[in-house]
Amino acid sequence: MIVFGISTCDTVRKARKALEAAGRDVEFRDVRAEPLTTEEIAEFEAAFDEKIVNRASTTWRALSEEERAAPIADLLRAHPTLMKRPVIREGDKLTLGWAKPVQAEWL
Repeated sequence: MIVFGISTCDTVRKARKALEAAGRDVEFRDVRAEPLTTEEIAEFEAAFDEKIVNRASTTWRALSEEERAAPIADLLRAHPTLMKRPVIREGDKLTLGWAKPVQAEWL
């Protein structure tokens, strides 16, 4: 299982802690330190469409209207912290965020 996010994100920390407490073997990938590959960005965009972009983030609010209009892949390449977090992968299964339905799937 891989948890994609950033180490300073409270939601990512909560997800990792809960998954580890449930006995899951969790590998963490900080997308700020190790950016997503072009293939990963394409896969996440295909799976989650526009939901992959966190429009409530301070990074998003700091972007100009012109920057916000860029394709999702370009946004995530230029600003890895724009990714909604966490993205959790196990095999072919991908989930986004840490809401109750996602928690129910993994715990």
